[in-house]
Amino acid sequence: MSQTETLFGATPTSAQARTSQSYPHKTGEIPKKPRRKFEIPLNCPAYDLRGTCPSNYPTTFHPEQNPERPSPPTCPEYFRWIHEDLRPWARTGITREMVERANRTANFKFVIVNGKAYVEQYEKAFQTRDVFTVWGFLQLLRRYPGQVPDLELMFDCVDWPVIPSHEYSGPNATAPPPLFRYCADDNTLDIVFPDWSFWGWAEINIRPWEVLFEELKEGNKRKTWLEREPYAYWKGNPDIAETRQDLIKCNVSEEHDWNARLYAQDWDRESKEGYNKSDLASQCIHRYKIYIEGSAWSVSEKYILSCDSVTLIVKPHYYDFFTRRLMPVEHYWPIKDDDKCRSIKFSVDWGNTHRRKAQAIGKASSNLIQEELKMDYVYDYMFHLLNEYAKLLQFKPTVPKKAVELCSEAMACQAEGTEKKFMLQSLVKGPAVSEPCAMPPPYDPSSLFAVLRRKENSMKQVETWERNYWESQSKKS
Repeated sequence: MSQTETLFGATPTSAQARTSQSYPHKTGEIPKKPRRKFEIPLNCPAYDLRGTCPSNYPTTFHPEQNPERPSPPTCPEYFRWIHEDLRPWARTGITREMVERANRTANFKFVIVNGKAYVEQYEKAFQTRDVFTVWGFLQLLRRYPGQVPDLELMFDCVDWPVIPSHEYSGPNATAPPPLFRYCADDNTLDIVFPDWSFWGWAEINIRPWEVLFEELKEGNKRKTWLEREPYAYWKGNPDIAETRQDLIKCNVSEEHDWNARLYAQDWDRESKEGYNKSDLASQCIHRYKIYIEGSAWSVSEKYILSCDSVTLIVKPHYYDFFTRRLMPVEHYWPIKDDDKCRSIKFSVDWGNTHRRKAQAIGKASSNLIQEELKMDYVYDYMFHLLNEYAKLLQFKPTVPKKAVELCSEAMACQAEGTEKKFMLQSLVKGPAVSEPCAMPPPYDPSSLFAVLRRKENSMKQVETWERNYWESQSKKS
């Protein structure tokens, strides 16, 4: 049994636009000479021989020191939320006791000491979420060796957040335990982090984001917006949440046509048929695509937003690390959670009537994904979040007695099948040839209020349009 299997347990089979006005957004200059990439392949022979992580990968690396080297671009605006997510500990800092309190639900503790990674597992996560999350951490260390500081953190791979803010408010309240996970909501303090699917979701054959990113761009070109079906499309598992079962009621029937074309996804059947009907790059064929949460947030959001289609977002309750950047009517169209069918009917009728405006919304969302969610920025978000988190630690990180040292060889060399394929596809080939993007400043209270107010006003505007639409329809009948 491999070191990875010992740590994570036996893994299941495959069956299973606009920038802020508050700070200048610098795009970075194109260097006069292409920067030389420094690639270091996996050293599987050394790992297989000794069973320990090879020492050929540098623990420090810095881009060439050149006074003419252009300064890095400013990070996308959603990086500003890092400051907000860590604000609960800005005054107190983070003690070891706080970190240890987070192990109540954590799947693993991740530790970096002297540029090396260690993992102590508490509980196996669902499918390979923990495996590919840790793999993502390791790729960050390959990209920026020696630049990620020593730290200890707890990670929970379950969907829903568990650190309620109300338990840590008031004059005598204790500081909350810092717990990393994939999503949070307005009533919780969990620290959001890029999800495992950026490095691949082996169980349902969703390829790593860097690969799929290019496929989605090509798939987007197959049909223009006007050539696409003039309906709202959704395909997914309706059984995991009542709100999705409610959505299915909006499907076309003999009694109603709510302008929706909805399909239940059967992953067991898909796995047996080779996932021929679940190719995400082939699903940009409708003018509108619906995003709806499952048991919590859903990884599908970035794939849906990548089409030039207008994304119809059923009122979300959760956010991940980048979705707070989205603005209603600019990047998506909001759909009521308690009146889905009528809301979808109106949105599609509005878009088919206001075609130029609808196309602009679809294009804005796909541009945002292509420009601000490229894998370079995903790693830079991880880099800045971990650096800001480490600044708050009030103790010296140490390697736990039960922790196992991990490196890319320890995971990829022993992996098999789809897991190995996705690890090799998402492997960072060597240290970055440029510095991370420049971290933007925190929101000041007035600028944050302005962002939230603009979002609220846009939602109210759509509600007014929708109410007027249905009032006019009732008068016609």
